[in-house]
Amino acid sequence: MTDLASAGALSGEAGPDGRAGRAARTLRRLRAVAPALLGFAAVRLLCVMVLALWDPAEDKGVVRLLSGRWDSVWYASIADEGYGRTVVADDGGVHSDLAFFPLLPWLERLISAVSPLSAGEAGLLVSAVASLAAAWALFAIGERLYGRRAGVLLAVLWAAVPVGIVQSMAYTEALFTALAAWSLYAVLTGRWLTAGLLSAATGLCRPAGLAVAAAVAAAALAVLLAERAERRAAEPAAERTAERTAGGAAGPWPWAAHRRMLAGVLLAPLGWAGYVLWVGARTGEPLGYLRVQGDWGNGFDGGWAFARFIGDRLAGGNPVAGLGLCAGVALLLWVCVRCVRMGLPLPLLVYGGVMVVLALCAAGYFGSKPRLLLPAFPLLLPAAVALAGARARVVAVVLVTAATGAALYGAVWLTGSGPP
Repeated sequence: MTDLASAGALSGEAGPDGRAGRAARTLRRLRAVAPALLGFAAVRLLCVMVLALWDPAEDKGVVRLLSGRWDSVWYASIADEGYGRTVVADDGGVHSDLAFFPLLPWLERLISAVSPLSAGEAGLLVSAVASLAAAWALFAIGERLYGRRAGVLLAVLWAAVPVGIVQSMAYTEALFTALAAWSLYAVLTGRWLTAGLLSAATGLCRPAGLAVAAAVAAAALAVLLAERAERRAAEPAAERTAERTAGGAAGPWPWAAHRRMLAGVLLAPLGWAGYVLWVGARTGEPLGYLRVQGDWGNGFDGGWAFARFIGDRLAGGNPVAGLGLCAGVALLLWVCVRCVRMGLPLPLLVYGGVMVVLALCAAGYFGSKPRLLLPAFPLLLPAAVALAGARARVVAVVLVTAATGAALYGAVWLTGSGPP
């Protein structure tokens, strides 16, 4: 029997390690994830179609709306000409392209070099592929934690958030979320080198790569502390008493047993750190990146600018908008608390929490805050889990309503005057 199994494995016709076995596992995996990818793609297609049909007289065109305005233009410029572009704004501010991280422009340049696509069009292709990869990662995380139905719903809900149209733009949100989600999945499954490499890639994509690096580091620290506690619990009481009397530690840390984990932790922030150091060298200022962001009106002020923005609405002529913003912040904080009470794994809590802090406490254009929260997919897990236990009719109503709202909101948003 053993010989037959070995022969089958070698021939690829049978055996769990043969090509047929691997193909069967891959097929099962594709069948499992297919509802999530199809549901995600359907919502995204609806949003793009509504945008295209929103105003037939719109001379901007759907491709230009998605790839030829605002940040997309800066990324395409870097892809075509490299760094070095600056623009003097009407208010006298000097805006440098050094504020934009390089991974998306690198990919746009590569694709446009081997295809007839322009850099902006290549950015659309990157976002399309990356958004599907992100949906797959969200499904994998949701399925691992709460079951297949929750995984499908998490992916579809992420497609149907109000600012979901950004996933279809030549922006970095889809690419960043794909890398971040797969990095976190690698942490959950104990693949530390993969987690560190993907985290480093997020740091080449957006400043928020720090959130992923923090999640990887927090998860590793939790593993080490848990193992230390287990060793202490296994020690005889007499040895623990002697240690306390002598003021000693609880024994050496098991560094050798965790080489891959420690390597992943060290790799995780390298993308972000490397780009920030490069900007510092290029500008001749160690903190040159912070200065560049400051010239754009961005930075981290602890939420003071956002608080003033809300206060101006409450005290000014639009108290309804101010109250709506207060309600939105309260809802966001409630969801964060709900994630903690659900017992989400530590890396997801750290990642989601840091993303929320970065979004709410960043100074700059208020309209970008919902977009900054788009990669914070752990915040959708409470809704996905709740819907996973609901009746099919309820799920259908919620998803159709959310998808329709996202399509309409995206069309109004992108055909307006302000950037997302």
